[in-house]
Amino acid sequence: MRKINEIFYSLQGEGFFTGTPSVFVRFSGCNLKCSFCDTQHEEGKMMSDKEIIDAIRQYPSRQVILTGGEPALWIDQAFIDRLTDEGYFLCIETNGTRPLPQSDNLWITCSPKEGAAVILKKADEVKVVYTGQDVETYFRNIEAEHYFLQPCSCQNTEEVIRYILEHPHWRLSLQTHKLIGIQ
Repeated sequence: MRKINEIFYSLQGEGFFTGTPSVFVRFSGCNLKCSFCDTQHEEGKMMSDKEIIDAIRQYPSRQVILTGGEPALWIDQAFIDRLTDEGYFLCIETNGTRPLPQSDNLWITCSPKEGAAVILKKADEVKVVYTGQDVETYFRNIEAEHYFLQPCSCQNTEEVIRYILEHPHWRLSLQTHKLIGIQ
């Protein structure tokens, strides 16, 4: 059983896959307490793997985004293998503080948080919500193909743009779902 906050279908609003139709499986609970988090961690429903897959099957996209909270608290190798066997391409959005199952079919987005001990050393993309913290440590310590900085709740966009212009190894990620008013 896994604690699910919600399962919904929308466009990915952030990072490398922005604009891609995706099924979002939002897990409840997190080992961090970030002030800007958009998940109500006390809410959720315990669901079996079958119930989760049945809910995912309602939608036409083959891309599933495991998000939260912190999905690494709830997923394991068997769950990843089952979704892979069903033919889904999986993306996980993690804070990088917990170990992840292994799969060639798992796109890893590491979104480290200031002050948290990141154990993840490799990801497909690093996406940092920028609040003025030192982000270069993530660039140096997490191997990735793509590095994104994202304004915090669309509030400090100009500051993020200035930082990226001075540090061009970063790319801008906007919360387009919030900008265009979709979930």
